[in-house]
Amino acid sequence: MVTNGDSPQPKDDRVISILSNMNNQSKFKKSRTVRQKVADLVANQEVKRLELVVLRRYPRRLVDSANYTGSLAAACGRDETGIVGIILWNNQVKQVKAGDIIRIEDGWCRSRNGELIVSTGRNGTLVVLDR
Repeated sequence: MVTNGDSPQPKDDRVISILSNMNNQSKFKKSRTVRQKVADLVANQEVKRLELVVLRRYPRRLVDSANYTGSLAAACGRDETGIVGIILWNNQVKQVKAGDIIRIEDGWCRSRNGELIVSTGRNGTLVVLDR
């Protein structure tokens, strides 16, 4: 069991505690939209506000297609209800690391090979809330 050096509480319990208390902490209340949970995501629908702990970020790759040219990386994240894939674009690839708590607003959710994947798309935002 991994523990955080600041508290005797296990790291997994600390992450769940942080996620479950985000609605009550003023520094996280920048958006008035109710926080969505992974269990409530539906493929091919908009993601209004989703807060996740990044479990892993996979290596960056360069993409050159008709729709997009630039850096792209896959990641996976979780909240207290489940795990979801994440697509990181351009500067997000450098900004997001494993262990970060992130917020995705105005993004989208898709299904690929039966698994849900979220991203900011063209118009959404991604913010690192905590490291």
